[in-house]
Amino acid sequence: FGTCPGRVLCKLPCSGEKEVDLAVQSAKAAFKIWSQMSGMERCRVMLEAARIIREQREEIATMETINNGKSIFEARVDIDVSWQCLEYYAGLAGSLAGEHIQLPGGSFGYTRREPLGVCVGIGAWNYPFQIACWKSGPALACGNAMVFKPSPFTPISVVRLAEIFTEAGVPKGLFNVVQGGAATGQFLCQHPDVAKISFTGSVPTGMKIMEMAAKGIKPVTLELGGKSPLIIFSDADLENAVRGALMANFLTQGEVCCNGTRVFVERKILDTFTKEVVKRTQKIKIGDPLLEDTRMGALINRPHLNRVQGFIKQAKEQGAEVLCGGDLYVPDDPKLKNGYYMRPCVLGNCKDDMTCVKEEIFGPVMAILPFDTEEEVVERANATKFGLAGGVFTRDIQKAHRVVAALKAGMCFINNYNVSPVELPFGGYKSSGELCNGRAAIEYYSQLKTVCVEMGDVESVF
Repeated sequence: FGTCPGRVLCKLPCSGEKEVDLAVQSAKAAFKIWSQMSGMERCRVMLEAARIIREQREEIATMETINNGKSIFEARVDIDVSWQCLEYYAGLAGSLAGEHIQLPGGSFGYTRREPLGVCVGIGAWNYPFQIACWKSGPALACGNAMVFKPSPFTPISVVRLAEIFTEAGVPKGLFNVVQGGAATGQFLCQHPDVAKISFTGSVPTGMKIMEMAAKGIKPVTLELGGKSPLIIFSDADLENAVRGALMANFLTQGEVCCNGTRVFVERKILDTFTKEVVKRTQKIKIGDPLLEDTRMGALINRPHLNRVQGFIKQAKEQGAEVLCGGDLYVPDDPKLKNGYYMRPCVLGNCKDDMTCVKEEIFGPVMAILPFDTEEEVVERANATKFGLAGGVFTRDIQKAHRVVAALKAGMCFINNYNVSPVELPFGGYKSSGELCNGRAAIEYYSQLKTVCVEMGDVESVF
């Protein structure tokens, strides 16, 4: 392996209907064993998987960088988040419980929290390994099995996760991986033995998955797109706000669903903020993602790079000003010349009705928009079909809490951005989907059974 952007890394056969069925049946058999284990037994196995990931951090991060194109610096963070996720849900596995309810006459009821069965996970290409852990962590903790389909653009690292789970001691087939595109996903969603579907990706694909799941009345969790607002008030710590804006736009080459790509800046600091953001953006080191000082690697593939460039071209046509970047970048290293690199872009003179402000670009493109009042910026921030995230930078803590309370977004940040500890629920409002992570995920990967116990004679009306 080495970083050779634009070249084929490996070839994998797509899983057809037969392979999908084999994977589901294998998971179904493993589920019978895993679901009967105690929470503490599952906890120990998951902790072992977390330990292996932690020990092999560098190897897995390198694989992820080659898999995805993000910098090794970021990939290491992804792997850390992954083992922390498994540790967190391992800790919850032994504490899952129902409740006892006292009823009249000595009768009582109780609830049992039970696993769903075989769950399907469909991942995205921006965080392949991490998303697989985010989905499998709560699923396995609750006693489920999982069949996981990674994006066909990033098929490699999830296979390593399956090997790690096996090494840790899960029953054979408990975490199965199938490869392929839309057709494979369709076979998974329509399989009669699949109990639940969890998908991360685009809104249009999420809608299709929800339609397919509806025919089998299967529960679905969707983590979809965003066009999130980042609001910078004039009383904010400028240096911190600039760092936050960079974090909110340029992580993983801008290919992050919750990025704060609509940067609203209070007019009195607009020029100062913009000048500093442009200066810092121009200093971002682009190139070989395996080098320690690289901070921006290659975009995922040529069609996506062309799509991002198309958004920038359209923005200029609609009156936006390219303040820096937006052009292709060709590294000096000859082995990287075919890579899908571009310089991170900052757009000024943006208006709310521009395509670059309304649509998710999913690339390193920041749009800066001025505002004058708190009421105005909240209204404009909420004027979108998305509602995944939002951020506020201000020294006025009352204003900060007031604004995030008014934002129609599921994940909000105050004086930081793109911080997603697994202990906190992550998800959105409106077209941006539902929650994952935190204790909230337990609700999505288990079901309650109610038992009513009568201690006397049945009171019959007959």
